[in-house]
Amino acid sequence: MVILEILKYTLPSVIVFLTAYFILKQQIQKELLKEERDEAKARREKTNETLLPIKMQAYERLTLFMERIHPHQLILRNSKNGLNTIQFQSLLIKSIRDEFEHNLSQQLYVSEKAWLQVQNAKEQCIKQINFASSKLNSEASATELGSLVIQQYSQLTPSPIQEAIKQLKSDIRKGL
Repeated sequence: MVILEILKYTLPSVIVFLTAYFILKQQIQKELLKEERDEAKARREKTNETLLPIKMQAYERLTLFMERIHPHQLILRNSKNGLNTIQFQSLLIKSIRDEFEHNLSQQLYVSEKAWLQVQNAKEQCIKQINFASSKLNSEASATELGSLVIQQYSQLTPSPIQEAIKQLKSDIRKGL
């Protein structure tokens, strides 16, 4: 009988205590989770603040790379008197590869699609140089090779370089 009397008073107290305990535990867990989310959001915002200028610079550098390997610019920049087709071909391809290697790390900061477009444009430029060179005698002048490369590249539609630049600009407009 005494046990029933004790249970009659203590059992509701235990139930209220356990209910309050579990409700408070859930509330504390929700608060901790919210704090973690807020901290993660703050870290992401800080990271974005730091990375945004770096990403912008990567897009700028790759756009400049595209402009520098455009056959018109490439040939003007690398023109030297007295070179034959083979020498000029080697010089042009080396120039493209050097520029590419210089900008290789930029792939970390640009979209996969943009990077693939940049790579494709580079490969198409090299392909056009090799193709034009194969059409000429090895002792032909560098001027002949340059003219043929420009002529053949201008027939490419769409231009791989312009497509890559268009993708880079599109990424920037979309907010990276």
